[in-house]
Amino acid sequence: MPKVCCYFQVHQPLRIKKYRIFNIGVDGDYFDDSSESDLNNRRVFEKVAGKCYFPANAIILELLKQYPQFKASFSLSGVFLGQAEKFSPQLIESFKALVDTGRVELLSETSHHSLSFIYSPAEFRRQIQLHRRKIKELFGVEPKVFRNTELIFNNNLANEVEGLGFGGILAEGADHILGWRSPNFVYKTKGAKNIKTLLKNYRLSDDIAFRFSSKDWSEYPLTAPKFANWISAINGNGQIVNLFLDYETFGEHQWEDTGIFEFLKSLPGEILKNPGNSFITPSEAVSELEPVGEIDVPQFTSWADTERDLSAWVSNPIQKDALSKLYALENLLTELDNPELLEDWRKLTTSDHFYYMCTKWFSDGDVHKYFNPYETPYEAFISFMNVLTDLELRAKNQKKARQAHVEKIRQELKYA
Repeated sequence: MPKVCCYFQVHQPLRIKKYRIFNIGVDGDYFDDSSESDLNNRRVFEKVAGKCYFPANAIILELLKQYPQFKASFSLSGVFLGQAEKFSPQLIESFKALVDTGRVELLSETSHHSLSFIYSPAEFRRQIQLHRRKIKELFGVEPKVFRNTELIFNNNLANEVEGLGFGGILAEGADHILGWRSPNFVYKTKGAKNIKTLLKNYRLSDDIAFRFSSKDWSEYPLTAPKFANWISAINGNGQIVNLFLDYETFGEHQWEDTGIFEFLKSLPGEILKNPGNSFITPSEAVSELEPVGEIDVPQFTSWADTERDLSAWVSNPIQKDALSKLYALENLLTELDNPELLEDWRKLTTSDHFYYMCTKWFSDGDVHKYFNPYETPYEAFISFMNVLTDLELRAKNQKKARQAHVEKIRQELKYA
C-alpha cells in the first residue's frame, strides 16, 4: 500500500512598497509601508497567521498527538522566518512544538526564496547555507532533503544539490517529464549518483489546493473519506503519494467556511482506516525506498501554472530586464560585503517580485491577479526598478567612500 508524504511550503514575501522615482536617493526603506494597503507586510503577515498558520498548526499538532503514525514536513522560507521573528515570535514557537514531536521534518531551500540557481549558482549555494544556519539556530535540526523555490528543478540542479550533501530533492511530477510513468514512485535523475527525487502527485495535491471549493468540479464536495479512497486505490501502483501544497491552502486560499479545516482534521484518520496505508517524511522516503527508474529533465520544470515551467517569472521583457539588472549588481555587493546592502539585495531576489510582473492573462490569469497586491504588473516593475536604482546608488556611493578612504590613508603614509 502507498506511503503518504505530506509536505507544506510556508512562505510570505516581503512586498515592495510603492516606491516612486522621487524616493531614489532619500529613502532606503523599501518594504515598510505604513498604509492599510496590501503592501503593508506586517498587516498581511498577521492576517495570514490568524487565518492559516496558527489554526493549521494547532490542527497538525493535535493530529500528531491523536495518530502516532501521522507525519508531515515543512519548508519554511527564510523570508517567512524573518517576518515571524519580527512580527509574531509566538509563531516560531508554534512550529517548534511541531518539530519537537520528532515526526515533523523541516526541509532546506534558498534563504530568500529566490531564482538564484538560474542566475548565480554561487549565490544559490550561499543562500542554502544561510537557510541551513537559520533552521539550525531556530529549531536545532539540520535539513537532509532539499526543496527549491517553486519546485524549480532540472538535471543540473539535482546534481548541484547532491554535491551539497543532500540525499533527496523534491520536484513536480510533470506529465511531459514522466510520460506514461507515475509520480507515485521514487526516481533518480539523469547524471546524479545517489540523490533521490520525490515527485509531486499534482492531480491529488491540486484537488485540495485549487479544486476543493469549486462547485463546478465534478467531484465537489471533496470529503476526507472520498480522498482517502483515492489514496487507497493506488495500492499496487505506487510506493509513495507525494501531497505537496502551499500551507496557505488551509484558511487563506481555501477559506475556513469551505470546510478545509474539517477536511484536514479528518484526513489522516480516514487514510489510516486502511491498515495498509501509512505516512512517511521525505528523508524517510529517501532512506527506505529505492528508485524504480531514471527521469531526464534537461529543461526547468516548476509547480506553477498549467505549463509547469519558468514562464510565471521570466516570460516577458519586464521580468527579464528586472532579473538581469538585479543579478548584475551581485559582484559589486559581494565585493563591498556590507551586510545591510547585501540583505536588501537578497530580499529583492525573492521570486514573488517577478511573479507580480507576470502578464499571462489566459488560463492562469485569475491566479496571477489574485496573488498580485499591485494594481498592474507594470506598477510592480516600476517600484522594483526604482528600488534597484536606489540600491545601486547606495552601493556605488559606498564604493566611492571606501576608495576615498583608502586613498587618504595612502597619502598619509606617503608623507609620514
